[in-house]
Amino acid sequence: MPDAQAAAERIAQLRSELDAHNYRYHVLDEPSIPDAEYDRLFHELKALETEHPQLVTPDSPTQRVGSLALSAFGEVKHEVPMLSLGNAFEEDDLRDFDRRVREGLDLPAGDLFGGGVDVEYSCEPKLDGLAVSLLYRDGLLVRGATRGDGSTGEDISVNVRTIRNVPLKLQGSGWPAVLEVRGEVFMSKTGFDALNARQLEAGGKTFANPRNAAAGSLRQLDSKITASRPLEFCCYGVGQVQGELPDSHIGILEALKGWGMPISRELKLAKGADECLAYYRSIGERRESLAYEIDGVVFKVNNLAYQRELGFRAREPRWAIAHKFPALEELTELLDVEFQVGRTGAVTPVARLKPVKVAGVTVSNATLHNMDEVARLGVMIGDTVIIRRAGDVIPQVVQVVLERRPSDVRPVQIPESCPVCGSHVERTQLVKRSKGKETFSEGSVYRCVGRLACAAQLKQAIIHFVSRRAMDIEGLGEKSVEQLVDEGLVASPADLYTLQFEQIVGLEGFAELSTKNLLAAIADSRKPSLARFIYALGIPDVGEETAKVLARSLASLERVKRALPEVLTYLPDVGLEVAHEIHSFFEDAHNRTVIEQLLARGIELQDEGELHAEFAACATLAGFIDKLNIPFIAVTGAEKLAVKFGSLQGIIDADWLDLRQVERLNEKAARSLREFFDKPENAERARRIEAQLHEFGMHWQSEKKTVEGLPLAGQTWVLTGSLELMSRDVAKDKLEGLGAKVAGSVSAKTTCVVAGPGAGSKLAKANELGVQVLDEQAFLTAMAAYGVAT
Repeated sequence: MPDAQAAAERIAQLRSELDAHNYRYHVLDEPSIPDAEYDRLFHELKALETEHPQLVTPDSPTQRVGSLALSAFGEVKHEVPMLSLGNAFEEDDLRDFDRRVREGLDLPAGDLFGGGVDVEYSCEPKLDGLAVSLLYRDGLLVRGATRGDGSTGEDISVNVRTIRNVPLKLQGSGWPAVLEVRGEVFMSKTGFDALNARQLEAGGKTFANPRNAAAGSLRQLDSKITASRPLEFCCYGVGQVQGELPDSHIGILEALKGWGMPISRELKLAKGADECLAYYRSIGERRESLAYEIDGVVFKVNNLAYQRELGFRAREPRWAIAHKFPALEELTELLDVEFQVGRTGAVTPVARLKPVKVAGVTVSNATLHNMDEVARLGVMIGDTVIIRRAGDVIPQVVQVVLERRPSDVRPVQIPESCPVCGSHVERTQLVKRSKGKETFSEGSVYRCVGRLACAAQLKQAIIHFVSRRAMDIEGLGEKSVEQLVDEGLVASPADLYTLQFEQIVGLEGFAELSTKNLLAAIADSRKPSLARFIYALGIPDVGEETAKVLARSLASLERVKRALPEVLTYLPDVGLEVAHEIHSFFEDAHNRTVIEQLLARGIELQDEGELHAEFAACATLAGFIDKLNIPFIAVTGAEKLAVKFGSLQGIIDADWLDLRQVERLNEKAARSLREFFDKPENAERARRIEAQLHEFGMHWQSEKKTVEGLPLAGQTWVLTGSLELMSRDVAKDKLEGLGAKVAGSVSAKTTCVVAGPGAGSKLAKANELGVQVLDEQAFLTAMAAYGVAT
């Protein structure tokens, strides 16, 4: 135990540090440390004050909540203080809480033969947002306030009124004349992602997490900004009341729900510590699928008479506790930054960290994404940083704690040479294509130019090539691939098909049987579908879905290889940037050589055939003219030109007088069109594109036609939850075979959602938007109706 003088000094230091963090968290909405670090400092102070009660002062952080209100808002005095909750971090902490509750109520404990009394608790997720108070008089909302320091908050009435699920007038009848509702203002995960996307598009500052986004949005001085943000409210209790309410906590929440207040859909009643722990585990398992961020579970004694009997400590009720989940964010030191090389040559910075446990897992590495992210964070080697890990997501550095920056930090610098092969590292260029021009800018990615001569790129390219969703060569894991490359046995994916028994059997991990099995797996992979093969090639920006679109639409490798970028844009969901990546990949001499070697060494592509009808019928002359990106020629102008001249050559040959006769085509547009086609290279390229479209079976239609024979063409389906009678991959293949697009998120354009057990935020979103939802049995019935075997 430290002596009184040392304790007093440490207590003063902790109070100063906690006050600073309280101010940043509650007033500025700019927390500089994770919640877990704050909790550790707080509990250290609490322990010291327990050992030295004579050092406790009324202004200690253990005696109050938060910090002072912002001067920009009016102050609100809470008639009933808005207190914080004690925390449980382990199962034993919760059992101790339950024991203290029973002892405080003088209830008998159980023995070997039972006989104990279980206390009933309300259970609900602990939302990660901003605590607020809503005051209703005679059923009308008259004031909104933040928690502030627990006794005095900020008047945010104007902003609260902009939150759509906050009722301005209570529904029904029977509510008290004065009713103060307390709850959390938060932002859903999808709302947060959409807000950050809008911020990026507008060149604004993005938010680190939904909690910061919600707090920052709610406390805008301009309520129009608040109104534009996707905020939500969920109530969890009451404060000041003048009138009658039910005699249980859950009863009060149900009454509030009846009066139009949103409450948690996860609200449940539990008896005793065991049922509380079962609820905690259940919510923890479903945490990632919830539509919102949570950091734990709140348990409250349900009986209000029991609550009154138990009473309060200085800053928290004795009848409630927050059982926290393992921290998703932690503090640690950035020891160094190393650079990894991926299969496309991208040189990516990786943070090497002082090991720290986050969400139950020890983390020593975290992604820094790219050098633009390094610059945005302002991170330097030697900094104290906040790292975040959610579910199975790779840990990432989310913030630098500048207050802890040492004097000897070093900047993070991209290497000039590849750390693996020594080739030059260059920054990528971005090409933005718009009407009549190309704009070049520096990209955020740096690449090694060594290609497959770089062992790192070669290894990653082969690991991708043999993966389950690509060529599916079982028995070739990362270590095996590394051996093959390091031994000089494989210099490209095509070399896999020349491997001999004697070359493999001596490698680490390979005996006679495993070598035969690997060679058999390689042989079995020689007849891939066209989609698998395209995906296996590792074309930049071409994932599994785009590979399927290319294979389904163009139906032959030769067409995919030769397709011009403008032709590729006729395919569903293929934009011009991706189209140029595909075209450039197949134009590259090295890539063509590897593909020729693969075909020469026995690769036989399946599913090749005629151009897909959906693709062949989608071309119009007007659409083609629009895709040429001629300045001042928009869709309407392109349609008028198509009607007037009827062919590309007719438009190219049209003189000034001809163009002036086109209805509603102004002089600027006519001049732009003439100048565009007066350049021989433009006219020639347009003829080449048209010729290729015709060669591929596409001829100008008077209007875009709908393809018959594919019952789900044009529809978008979403799969969520766990399907029990077939895998989601199989379900996806069946839907795509019927012409549907299978998306990863739900929107107003979604046709149908198939929801299995465990469906979470996507199902909630579908219900919110009124999208059709099928369970697995109904989905199988629908598939059978289309003649699909299930």
